Amino acid sequence: MEKSTNFIEDIINNDLECGKHSEIITRFPPEPNGYLHIGHAKSLCINFGMKEKYNGKCNLRYDDTNPAKEDVEYVDSIKKDIEWLGFKWDAELYASDYFDRMYECAVLLIKKGLAFVCDMTSEEIRENRGTLTTPGKNSPYRDRSIEENLDLFSRMKAGEFADGSKVLRAKIDMASPNINMRDPIIYRILRESHHRTGDKWCIYPMYDFAHPLEDAFEGITHSICTLEFEDHRPLYDWVKINCGFDPGPRQIEFARLNMNRTIMSKRYLKKLVDEGFVDGWSDPRMPTLSGMRERGYPPEAIRDFCERVGVAKANSEVNTAMLEFCVRENLNANADRAMVVKDPIKMIIEGADNETYLVENNPNAEEKEYHNVTFSNELFIERDDFMIDPPPKYKRLVVGGTVRLRNSYIVEYKSHKCDSNGLVESVTVQIIPDSKSGGTNAGMKVKGVIQWVNAKDYLPCVLHEYDYLLLDGDGDFNDRLNPDSHIIYDKAVGESSLKNAKPYDRFQFMRIGYYSAVSNYGKNGKYEFNRIVSLKDSFNFNNK
Repeated sequence: MEKSTNFIEDIINNDLECGKHSEIITRFPPEPNGYLHIGHAKSLCINFGMKEKYNGKCNLRYDDTNPAKEDVEYVDSIKKDIEWLGFKWDAELYASDYFDRMYECAVLLIKKGLAFVCDMTSEEIRENRGTLTTPGKNSPYRDRSIEENLDLFSRMKAGEFADGSKVLRAKIDMASPNINMRDPIIYRILRESHHRTGDKWCIYPMYDFAHPLEDAFEGITHSICTLEFEDHRPLYDWVKINCGFDPGPRQIEFARLNMNRTIMSKRYLKKLVDEGFVDGWSDPRMPTLSGMRERGYPPEAIRDFCERVGVAKANSEVNTAMLEFCVRENLNANADRAMVVKDPIKMIIEGADNETYLVENNPNAEEKEYHNVTFSNELFIERDDFMIDPPPKYKRLVVGGTVRLRNSYIVEYKSHKCDSNGLVESVTVQIIPDSKSGGTNAGMKVKGVIQWVNAKDYLPCVLHEYDYLLLDGDGDFNDRLNPDSHIIYDKAVGESSLKNAKPYDRFQFMRIGYYSAVSNYGKNGKYEFNRIVSLKDSFNFNNK
């Protein structure tokens, strides 16, 4: 028996040891009404993680019981995201696969006297449900005969009644301290075409009725879900037991993933998409898995993050810097290095010749690989890397100063030119002889090291930089939207070797950050990169 690392594994280990189960079967059950986000990644890692640890199975099952909000677009995106994270499901299933069996289970409850057709409106049902301190009131239709309920339910299925005019409710206890047990609705009339069953059905099961049955039909051993379903567990057990599945699956709840400055609500994410604040569900600013893929996040880093967050029973908030730490750690080990200048000015070098350097791709790689970088008497450097009147502790090129060009010479200031607005256009420098690595002047003290790009051999590119969608603090959602969450640098220049990059290739642009080639990289002569994360962070796992 493998050693457990959390309370879910403790439960599974005990169930295996006592012989309750010989094989562990879990499921990931998204509703196809939106794209998966980082919160879903935690559930994916737990459910598929149990499969991997115990050599069991994990089904992908769509809870498609509400056709008014569901779409094939979401079905396809969910599959793509799961595969991208590196998980493989054992069966692809749908709640709609079981609509006939669910209907039979509802009929069984009616025959047992445990369900009835109710004519009350949704508002009346809500008003009669009671509160946490006062019991609810029985529906006036609660005592309908079994025969009448069977007839009415059959006619609901046949489409004889208008939407909202009748519902099927479980007959449990209107005085239960758990409001979920106060005769909950288990079927409603809904004339919406379903993405798989078309117009076959005009009644659909409610989630709390459908979910335990789906788990039972599939032989799920452990139904692992987030903490908000803890109060629904008595209803989950009531449905499976009274429909003939005892003991059936066991529901286990864990704390959902909450992150500061991160939107975890599908409703609000959809609002951003529908109102055009972002460019679709896969916008690199979105906390969706597809957005993170477009931004360039390595899937291994997301799995590492979920592993580090762990599995808890109590809700808490995780610092987004923890995710960025995991992403940065992965990229530091795996991303090739390159030089790019975001806001270029010319550097003219006196005494320079055309040269080619062999530069290491990644100093952290086990197997060393190299690429060529060309050098000439005209380079591009970052505008901020030369200042006429620098602030205190400025460590780059200044009037009368020296600076090292990365992987190349030390150069000394000679002159500069400004445009009509007083902005620096170019700076002229002179090479310090024999100052490359290994030279007699290589150890000369300089203010700093700056990146550069050969102005006679470069790739024009565009850099997209992203910030959080939400500003820090509290307040109304709309008031917290960050107007500066996307900044574009459209005059950037990079090493010419970057032209050979492929979509989603990841790089560390020296002194700038980690970037990923966009999904349509190189199409129509456009070379664009998304910034994944900055180079530095202040996150400390010992003080998280």
